Amino acid sequence: MAMRWDNLSAPPDEGIPDGAAPATPPLPLALPGAIARTFDTPGFAGMTFYEVRAKSIINRVPGTSRVPFEWTINPYRGCSHACKYCFARNTHTYLDLDAGADFDRKVIVKVNAGELVRRELAAPRWRGAHIAMGTNVDCYQRAEGRYRLMPPIIEALRDFANPFSILTKGTLILRDLPPLRQAAEVTRVGISYSVGFVDEELWRAVEPGTPSPRRRLDAVRQLTDAGFEVGVLMAPILPGLSDDDESIDATVAAIAASGATSVTPLALHLRPGAREWYAQWLAREFPQLVPRYRQLYRAGAYAPQAYQRELTARVRMAARRHGLDRGERGDNRRLPEPPSAAPAEQLTLL
Repeated sequence: MAMRWDNLSAPPDEGIPDGAAPATPPLPLALPGAIARTFDTPGFAGMTFYEVRAKSIINRVPGTSRVPFEWTINPYRGCSHACKYCFARNTHTYLDLDAGADFDRKVIVKVNAGELVRRELAAPRWRGAHIAMGTNVDCYQRAEGRYRLMPPIIEALRDFANPFSILTKGTLILRDLPPLRQAAEVTRVGISYSVGFVDEELWRAVEPGTPSPRRRLDAVRQLTDAGFEVGVLMAPILPGLSDDDESIDATVAAIAASGATSVTPLALHLRPGAREWYAQWLAREFPQLVPRYRQLYRAGAYAPQAYQRELTARVRMAARRHGLDRGERGDNRRLPEPPSAAPAEQLTLL
């Protein structure tokens, strides 16, 4: 029987990179041949990286997915951004890892991603469809500074003039401005940032491994100055934490000042895996909000449509106040709001 991890295998062991400590953690059952690395640098304290050689890298999105793209590239699984709400958490359970701390600290690295992209783009069956990146976990998470998987991916897409887009919270994308500019000369390159709020205390609590919202918006400014039209996904907006008028206005004002060409609001949604991890955090840090969340998410992963529509309307009003009318131009991901017929999942929060 084919398993979700069948496209992964261990890379040849070419020795431990500079700065690496001897690997001691046990391998996950689903990755019996992976090479485990731990590093002495403070930024990687408590983390383990499982290096594998993927058998394929351009993946088709399931037809039941809500997203408006068909193909993705994900060079990493797991993410040191450690966002409490990350919808991708449950994918770690396919590897016999947990959706909580393991997702934050045990990252699978597809070390041959660049060569695979080039090979698959050259295949006769490939027709040059748009490829989205950053759609599962962030391709510019902290590990990218060490493994440098993105430059050869971007260079391959450039060389084949294949359209692509990147959604990120990482500022490391600025390192890759030269190949991004080159790619933009021959194909459509979309860049979007995720900035749900600008409150720094909330950022430290709920997105502890990411660059601060202000640093992300500084990166938006640098990318727009370099000639890119950068859209901002204002997501997630957290009920009771960042959905008040003051927070919305401050966030939209900062987005507008960054030079972003659009803002697209999305309310928090809580899929299995993320739901349980976020609920534990909420009960510990903001127990007074638990009844509200139970009410909002009683039917499943998505907040009620009435709440989403009201939230979107307030963000759009703020966008008009700050001269940032929502439009398709520059909104490179163009993520739709969840459809009104979202299926109830009958999950419990806490």
